[in-house]
Amino acid sequence: MSEVVEEHPSLIPVINRFGIRLGLGDKSVKAVCAEHQLDTDFVLTVINTFLNDEYFPERKLQTFHTSQIIDYLTKTNQYYLRFQLPNIERHLNSFISMSTPDNHTLALIGKFFSTFKEELTARIEADGKVWFPYCLSLSEQLTACPASGEELHLGSEAHEEDTIEALLFDLKSIMIKHLSGEYNENLCYAVIFAISSLEKDIKQHNRIRYRILTPMVAAMEKLRK
Repeated sequence: MSEVVEEHPSLIPVINRFGIRLGLGDKSVKAVCAEHQLDTDFVLTVINTFLNDEYFPERKLQTFHTSQIIDYLTKTNQYYLRFQLPNIERHLNSFISMSTPDNHTLALIGKFFSTFKEELTARIEADGKVWFPYCLSLSEQLTACPASGEELHLGSEAHEEDTIEALLFDLKSIMIKHLSGEYNENLCYAVIFAISSLEKDIKQHNRIRYRILTPMVAAMEKLRK
């Protein structure tokens, strides 16, 4: 596992969501998962989904329980709230306070970040109170009353553009294209790198959300009819 993480450091927060911390030694993925009592196939599926845009193992996904996916997505949301958002906000506030007042894009940058934070926080709240409980309830109903041995058939339809991804992209674009006046370049870089890191994470998070969970729920809803 260490070799994979060395080649793709962006996986560090991903494996952290499974309770796996650095200090992996030379252990295989299977050995690490066994130590943490994790489903190796599920961990590998999440990792491969993050690393490969075309990865969508329909048959394997049929074997995972909805609760596994919900648990992972919940921990991902908590990671955004507890670490990523505060990290960007801290860097952004420092950047704005140390830039010259004649930098007319500062107010726009601050406004875009506030809008993004509100949108992401609202979605996470809706996930916890509405969407995730609905998914789990649906799964529990089918478990209690299975539909005559039918299997879930998952589709992989493309989802519409995610507004949260679009807001992050716009925020980064504004900083790269329209900054003016004097500003601290190191703080500017820190903000852009933090935004890029979150942008990539959310994009991959949405792949799991839209290409795994959403099709599973749609398939379960069909079995209920």
